Amino acid sequence: MEPRESWAALAAGGVAGVCVDLILFPLDTVKTRLQSPQGFRKAGGFRGIYAGVPSTAIGSFPNAAAFFITYENVKSVLPHGSSSYLSPATHMVAASLGEVVACLIRVPSEVIKQRAQVSPSSSTLRILSHTLYHEGIQGLYRGYKSTVLREDLWSWKQGHVVDSWQTAVCGAFAGGFAAAVTTPLDVAKTRIMLAKAGSSNASGNVLAALGGIWRTQGLSGLFAGVVPRMAAISLGGFIFLGTYEKTRQLLL
Repeated sequence: MEPRESWAALAAGGVAGVCVDLILFPLDTVKTRLQSPQGFRKAGGFRGIYAGVPSTAIGSFPNAAAFFITYENVKSVLPHGSSSYLSPATHMVAASLGEVVACLIRVPSEVIKQRAQVSPSSSTLRILSHTLYHEGIQGLYRGYKSTVLREDLWSWKQGHVVDSWQTAVCGAFAGGFAAAVTTPLDVAKTRIMLAKAGSSNASGNVLAALGGIWRTQGLSGLFAGVVPRMAAISLGGFIFLGTYEKTRQLLL
């Protein structure tokens, strides 16, 4: 891929990511409130459905760019060849490392976004300052491990990178299936990010969080928000691909 094409793909991926995140934000808010420990109604119900959107708007583009740059660079140095066995492994390793880097941007944005989603009366800036004051920078990285694990498993389930390299129909079905399978990790991530400082979930232990959800809410708790999550990710595949291709064509 030539430098011009690489930069066009990076920019198109970033724009497409922002469009998907903003268009489907209400579904994400509903999902977060269904997964929150206080329950859907107490977390805000259908009120303030765009609470936390500034955090997503700011973090979406650099997150997509960080993933793309890492993915392409790692893939270029790994052996791939024409082997039908080696190529998927190369894609998965590159995607996994891409997620590790991208989550350095995504997780702080996600922490602030989710806390704003369950506290619609508080502004994004107020939640950010409150988090930094009481928990410091480490508070912004609450749930980093569970987020990386969730994203990696999502990529592995499909056998290749998740974003613009898949077709719309296959991407929608594969994304929806992967979303359902990884929902327990997403619930654990939400509980960890929303946990009060000093609580057991605040430690970031994914297995402990999953165990606590299982003991108190059973299977339904582990799959809370699965329907809006599947809907958002399935629809996101169509929106992303269309926006990506159109933006890339305009840039080239």
